[in-house]
Amino acid sequence: MKVVVVGATGQTGRLLVDALRARGHEVVPAARSTGVDAFTGAGLKEALTGADVVVDVTNPVSREEEATTGFFRTSAENLTAAGREAGVGHHVVLSIVGLERGSALPYYRAKLAQEAAVRAGGVPYTIVRATQFFEFIPDVLIPANTDGDVVRLAPLRMQPIALSDLAGILVEIAESAPADGTVEVAGPHELLLDEAGRRLAAPGQRVTSDGKPYFGADIPVDALLPGPGARLGTTTFAEWRA
Repeated sequence: MKVVVVGATGQTGRLLVDALRARGHEVVPAARSTGVDAFTGAGLKEALTGADVVVDVTNPVSREEEATTGFFRTSAENLTAAGREAGVGHHVVLSIVGLERGSALPYYRAKLAQEAAVRAGGVPYTIVRATQFFEFIPDVLIPANTDGDVVRLAPLRMQPIALSDLAGILVEIAESAPADGTVEVAGPHELLLDEAGRRLAAPGQRVTSDGKPYFGADIPVDALLPGPGARLGTTTFAEWRA
């Protein structure tokens, strides 16, 4: 099977490319560094020629809402248009659990626009809504919420997943028939965000859960949790830390 991975040079994309190749698939890594730009459309026709599946794991550099929304919507429209022309049979896009519950977040509203463009794109699709990655906590959450030696995290419940598990599930979804709907993916266990932060904080850092909004937005305490029937990874938080 020929699979085009859009966003192939990012953290998720690199793992996905390796996982697909390990299953024997022909993989086309698509990124600006390989001459393919989903936002401008450059190189899409050539990259998608003969492709069976497209998996979109792109992420914009900007976090400003208008620019982020434009990136996601335009990229999705370009990818599905090129996919229709190329006869792609399955368009998979990576999204986030809880977009509606967390719609006070500008980034979540931008992802909703991306999903809408995929649904309207005319290519059979699967929207994969994943929970936060374990890697997201030390790499993004803790730095974004650190003031001196204090880390202030929102009092939220979460069910994060290891990126390696997510990559494996994305491969299985790419190999399957399009859902023409949404599939949720999560880790095996629920965690409290502040407790996960305490386990991952650097020596000398103190973690509090003092009600500070999540990236500036007040969202429900369960907004980051998957619903019933989510596909679960197997790597626990303790195993991932080890």
